[in-house]
Amino acid sequence: MKILILGAGQVGTSVAENLVSEHNDITVIDTDGTRLAMLQERLDLRGLMGNGTYVSTLQEAGAADADLFISCATADESNLVACKIAKQVFNVPRCIARVRSSEFLDHEELMAEDGFDVDHLICPERSVTNTIEKLIEIPEALQVVEFAGGKACAVTVRAATGSPLADQPIQSLRERLPGADVRIIAIFRDNRLINPEGDTRIEAGDEVLFLANTRHVRNIIRELRESDKRVRRVMIAGGGNIGFRLARRIGEQYDVKVIEQNRRRCEFLATQLPSRTLVLNADATDENLLEDENVAEMDLFLALTSDDEDNIMSSLLAKRMGARRVIALIGRKSYGELMEGGRIDIAISPSEATIGETLRYVRRGDIVSVHRLRHGVTEALEAIAHGDAKSSKVVGRRIEDIDMPQGATIGAVVREDEVLMAHHDTVIESDDHVIVFVAHQRLIAQVEKLFQVSATFF
Repeated sequence: MKILILGAGQVGTSVAENLVSEHNDITVIDTDGTRLAMLQERLDLRGLMGNGTYVSTLQEAGAADADLFISCATADESNLVACKIAKQVFNVPRCIARVRSSEFLDHEELMAEDGFDVDHLICPERSVTNTIEKLIEIPEALQVVEFAGGKACAVTVRAATGSPLADQPIQSLRERLPGADVRIIAIFRDNRLINPEGDTRIEAGDEVLFLANTRHVRNIIRELRESDKRVRRVMIAGGGNIGFRLARRIGEQYDVKVIEQNRRRCEFLATQLPSRTLVLNADATDENLLEDENVAEMDLFLALTSDDEDNIMSSLLAKRMGARRVIALIGRKSYGELMEGGRIDIAISPSEATIGETLRYVRRGDIVSVHRLRHGVTEALEAIAHGDAKSSKVVGRRIEDIDMPQGATIGAVVREDEVLMAHHDTVIESDDHVIVFVAHQRLIAQVEKLFQVSATFF
């Protein structure tokens, strides 16, 4: 696939890194030649210095025969204009634009053919907000991703010392929860990926990735943790787009405090957030402020400013002063990997939160969702099976008869309101949502082909 990417920032670079490993022909456009040179040194792609809103630049980039255009420059307006040119002048089949402003998200009619002509909008702030909201709903989890409209979940939890399943074989989970629909997909131990068997023992400190019917998630977490504590009090450092979005969505359900340094922004927040939300004009790295605002009583502290260093500092202070759980927004991947799992419970990368949403539109076949799990160690795809036994390679077949590549595993099948954990004799039916876990990106193309129906189906 020939792909053009406008913007070599965090999101553009993350998209390029993920797609170049799948043997795509990629060209990245940016006005910063130094940034492009560094990208070309690391990845097998072409860099083109220029303005992506110019017809001449897109023509030089090869837009005339591109299959996909992903515009993720800094300015929303540049992304929308670039997509319009790519569609109208070069007839690029699919155009994706990254936007930050909710104004564009709230008016989808602007993206129609007679408007900016954008096929899909990607919003990092919305993606991050959704990610955090799931972590608030399931507070003991390190990562939560949903499938089939929320009917099934893949959840990563760190096994605690003294928990019922600590030092116990995986098969004992079925004995303890005989009615639960659950499957242990992977165990991460000391930065190693372990493919579990029934007699594999779970050790304290292991990160356990399991797939389950959403109704059973809390019961499963209680087996891996000493308790399943609910969140009631939340403190948010940063009232920018993400902090504002989150506070507005959770303000009626939880006791929320928002700390924001900019006074004018505080005045805006105070008029837009629920009346029970307390807005403080202050610095979240001020230890005296955190003490005065009882950070030790917080169930969750969220550092969501635009500054990595401030987020790390305020999170470390909050944790040291007694906050039960802290989550920090950290743009630099190296910073996040260094801090997560120590004094900071979870580090969220905006680009990582966005990449799954972007990859969804790159995949072939009817792929309705794509999720990167545990910093890209494995990938989960939700594909809808179509056709019949003659036109499809999966429909009408038992799982053991499907030619799945080694390293790819079917975890579950969602059929209407029923979540079926995959067994060797489970038969895939048309319109089933099939959840597939892939250990290596190079296998993704093979999995996609399995879910493509032959031309006779049409």
